Amino acid sequence: MAKIAIVDDEKDILEVLETFLKRSGKLEIVTFNNPIDALNSIQAGGFDLVLLDIMMPQMDGIEVLKKIKENNPEVEVIMMTAYSTLERTIESHKFGAKNYLTKPFESLKKVQEKVFTVLDI
Repeated sequence: MAKIAIVDDEKDILEVLETFLKRSGKLEIVTFNNPIDALNSIQAGGFDLVLLDIMMPQMDGIEVLKKIKENNPEVEVIMMTAYSTLERTIESHKFGAKNYLTKPFESLKKVQEKVFTVLDI
C-alpha cells in the first residue's frame, strides 16, 4: 500500500481528498494543514507521494518542495494550486514536482488518476 501525505491549509480540501482517495483501498493517507508539521513528518521518511498546495500561510509550497527533494529525493510530489500560472508550473517541475493539479479540481477521479500514474499503481 502506498503512503501519501496531503498538505493543504484548507481543511475542506484535506477531508474531500482523504475520503475519496481512501476508497481505492490502495493508499494510506496522512493529512497536514500545516506545511512545517508536514515537512517534519515527510523528512522522517516512509512517504511515497506528497500532494502539496503551493499557497499556504506558514511556508510556500515551493519551499516545502525544495526541502523534500533535498532530503528525500525519492518522494514524488504533485503540486496543487488555485492560482495556476505557467511560471509556477515551470518552477515546480524545475524543483522536482512530478505533476500539477489545479483547484478547483476537474474531478476527483482525475486527481486519483494522476496519483495512480505517478505511483505506477
